[in-house]
Amino acid sequence: MTHRPHTTRASLDDTARMTEIPGYSILGRIQQPADLRRLPAEELPHLAVEMRRFLIETLGRVGGHFAANLGTVELSLALHRCFDTPHDRLVWDVGHQAYPHKMLTGRRAQLETIRKFGGLHPFCWRDESEYDTFGVGHSSTSISAAAGMAAGARIKKEKRRVVAVIGDGGMTAGMAYEALNHAGHQKLDMLVVYNDNDMSISENVGALRDRTARLAQRLGLVAPHLTRLPQDDEVNEAHLDDPAALFRTLGFGYHGPVDGHDLGALTRAMEKLRDLPGPHLLHVLTVKGKGFEPAEIDPIKYHGVTQFDPVTGEFPPAKQGGRPSYTQIFGDWLCDAAAKDPRVVGITPAMREGSGLVEFAKRFPDRYHDVGIAEQHAVTLSAGLACEGLRPVCAIYSTFLQRAYDQLIHDVALQNLPVVFALDRGGLVGADGATHHGAFDLSYLRCVPNMVVMAPSDENECRRMFATGLVLNQPSAIRYPRGSGNGTALEADAKPLTIGKGRIVREAHGRRRPRVAFLAFGSMVQTALEAAEILDAVVADMRFVKPLDHELILELANENDLIVTLEDNVKSGGAGSGVNEVLVAQHHTVPALNLGLPDHFVEHGSREELLAQIGLDTAGVLRNVQKRLRARDLDERIARHG
Repeated sequence: MTHRPHTTRASLDDTARMTEIPGYSILGRIQQPADLRRLPAEELPHLAVEMRRFLIETLGRVGGHFAANLGTVELSLALHRCFDTPHDRLVWDVGHQAYPHKMLTGRRAQLETIRKFGGLHPFCWRDESEYDTFGVGHSSTSISAAAGMAAGARIKKEKRRVVAVIGDGGMTAGMAYEALNHAGHQKLDMLVVYNDNDMSISENVGALRDRTARLAQRLGLVAPHLTRLPQDDEVNEAHLDDPAALFRTLGFGYHGPVDGHDLGALTRAMEKLRDLPGPHLLHVLTVKGKGFEPAEIDPIKYHGVTQFDPVTGEFPPAKQGGRPSYTQIFGDWLCDAAAKDPRVVGITPAMREGSGLVEFAKRFPDRYHDVGIAEQHAVTLSAGLACEGLRPVCAIYSTFLQRAYDQLIHDVALQNLPVVFALDRGGLVGADGATHHGAFDLSYLRCVPNMVVMAPSDENECRRMFATGLVLNQPSAIRYPRGSGNGTALEADAKPLTIGKGRIVREAHGRRRPRVAFLAFGSMVQTALEAAEILDAVVADMRFVKPLDHELILELANENDLIVTLEDNVKSGGAGSGVNEVLVAQHHTVPALNLGLPDHFVEHGSREELLAQIGLDTAGVLRNVQKRLRARDLDERIARHG
């Protein structure tokens, strides 16, 4: 498979220089940070206004991560103004908030392409720009990466500053504290900018958040969305300096808090800290959605946006009669299950909205746990709940469960605890790209003892699989894609499935040779059905990735000339590999064609574009089968259907 070439740094710079932007008299003069450093200080506030307007107008047309970027305009300006980037290393955490950074580093003209196939990467990406010093997408990596860069500069005896920018959401993850602990011990020359806006994607959680939010209230720097703070009689006055005490204990000099929208205060603070030796932390208070009132009031709604009216903030009316997403199907099932069974508990690592737990959190607050961006804790917390006879359902994106793989094996599977994992965003997710594709879960789950792994082909199957997981006395995972299914009607009562049993969803009619059988998993069943109509092939919805239906596999192997496995997962170690193992164990000689994700990271674009690129759409499946069989009769059948 040919890789799509990365956008070169030179082409980005050239595009920016050639682009005129009427109405943006100052922004049009800024192509690189060097231009920003030459700008008179009195023009900086006007530049911030133009940047914020450019973001609102551009993202109103094309969508993207929105509220977080409005909150970091002044911060981005101050960082590139005060530090000699890219010689000084600037590391952004996650990258949700890095659009202003991209605008200031030669990529403003391409912002309309962000998250689109062939366009700007959704997050910071080393191959895209020398100013992107570290590739990001997952949370809480910036301090560790910056510490490595600072240690590297020390080893090489190079004079450079290293800055990590991390939000209060990212600071809830254990990895951030591991990095602070080590950097403080090593006395590394680095600055951590703690961007505190009292938000993750949902409201931020945790004891540190309570203290910093209280401090923000005392200073009069409170955002419209700020949730309830401790009352005076709940807070010991001696503890109001807790954030400073914590960071100082870890070996960091604490500075702030500073109003993150006051460019003068920000630049003065950074200039003061720029040349100080050792590790330091600058506490910056910002407002997520700053400068766009609807986003300031409801930053959750405006975290990631589709097209919207840049004046009113209104979104186009939703299409009537749309199919519910798999996320909605899960959320509704969980509420129904909890209403019937008081043992059901819902857990999420800071993904309440994305995982469909909003209604559950309202209806069952005592059985709802948002643990912050702490996937490892979420999984072991679930294990502890299961030890007490409860039925924990851990709702987590496929890509984020990768961060808790040890806990899944050691704390859940090894003890055979009945935790149900609701794995959202399995397979290709589209615009968020390689960091967010759920490309590996079938492989990394299939090899774990005691696990039951299921992949639904439609909405009703999804509900039945969750019902199955809930009655098992062992760990299970239900892996489903982003978006909606095929509109299958839901049965009133979601009955559990028989473990390890698939089903035939299409029989062959004429049985002309060569005879082909598709063994499809999850969302790929629909693709198999479309291809099978042209080939007159059998289609099995395998349902279970573990345990596999050995009987069905061997039956289809005996009756067909080619077995084709289809999965929205890497081929290495995936469901197709499991089918191969069954055939080899029985010394079966039927040829098998395994179709799945390739052995390279798939970039961003729409799901349809990506499936076509890697040959997993219907046309690509037909091409692969045709190439494998080289049968004239098959060629004619495919040709008749275009």
